Amino acid sequence: MKKLALPLLLLTILLLAACGKETANEAEAESTAGKSGTITYESENGPVEVPADPQRVIVLSTYAGDAMALDVPLVGVDSWSKNNPRFDKELANVEEVTEDNLEKIIELEPDLIIGMSTIKNIDKLKEIAPTVTFTYGKLDYLSQHLEIGKVLNKEKEAQAWIEDFQNRAKQAGEEIRAEIGEEATVSVIENFDKQLYVFGDNWGRGTEILYQEMNLKMPEKVKEMALKDGYYALSQEVLPEYMGDYVIFSKDSEQDNSFQETDLYKNTPAVKGGKVFEVPSKEFYFNDPLTLEYQLEFFIEKFLGK
Repeated sequence: MKKLALPLLLLTILLLAACGKETANEAEAESTAGKSGTITYESENGPVEVPADPQRVIVLSTYAGDAMALDVPLVGVDSWSKNNPRFDKELANVEEVTEDNLEKIIELEPDLIIGMSTIKNIDKLKEIAPTVTFTYGKLDYLSQHLEIGKVLNKEKEAQAWIEDFQNRAKQAGEEIRAEIGEEATVSVIENFDKQLYVFGDNWGRGTEILYQEMNLKMPEKVKEMALKDGYYALSQEVLPEYMGDYVIFSKDSEQDNSFQETDLYKNTPAVKGGKVFEVPSKEFYFNDPLTLEYQLEFFIEKFLGK
């Protein structure tokens, strides 16, 4: 009886060990699948199966900073992002691509492509990799980042940054209004291709922070002409009408900025009072988290001297 019991005991132990190993292998397989599998993102054009852990992402329009802020590897970006001096380090080994160069995109072997709804060849891009597009301006700037977080399976990280950023921006806004006065006005201007522009409250260049989060006031003329479309083109002759008590000048040194040498410009209260704050336009265009952090630091430094 004892001779029979021993083999049975050994057999039972071996079976239990085998079951344990199988369970461990299944758990490991599930874990691996969770990392290398897919999730479904409900895009504005319907559901899209995207990688749960994307490792070779191409961004074809303006959203590179959103992906970088969420620590997602990029292999290709649009020219605007590639030429942003603040992204030099992060994008040093990332290729510049356009939606027209399909061969180059194929060579980069992306596992996910993100862009605006206006990019070309969307159907062809979808054949290369899962492709998600967004209509610019359809979402507010923070909701846009959250949606990109969902695409990249990093919604929690995106939400956490949004809440923290809003708290810091609102606090800074309270301090700035206390410093410059509740009724003080702020304009954001830019000179591009021999044309002057003034911006509303949702066109990058720090406008979202100044007007939406900090609740600073824009001049009535800006509100009248730029708020609806987001921007307004104007002539040098009428620029003083659009300049607030404080002016953020998104400046490209390669553009014709000779208007700054005119008496009309020099005699505006903002210029005479030293209240025009210049910033390199290529670093200030967008409203992704990396750029927003820079813009917030810039405003705190210029308005509060911190």
